Amino acid sequence: MNTKILEKLGQNLKKYRLKKGLTQEFLAEKVGIHPTYVGKLESGKNNPSIKMLYKITRTLEIKLPELFDFDK
Repeated sequence: MNTKILEKLGQNLKKYRLKKGLTQEFLAEKVGIHPTYVGKLESGKNNPSIKMLYKITRTLEIKLPELFDFDK
């Protein structure tokens, strides 16, 4: 996958996480992953599965396409 897409995805993930007032640790606990994995996702270093993205969006209370809206 294009690294720019992963970086933009990570930026959106971080934006929505902070908007909800959640820490990386809290999000990780709710989703069932390690906090460092959240950090790697937010920095565009990891390529998450659709299943993982679904869990994250459910926790953040957003729709999956919102993570891929790179124009906002």
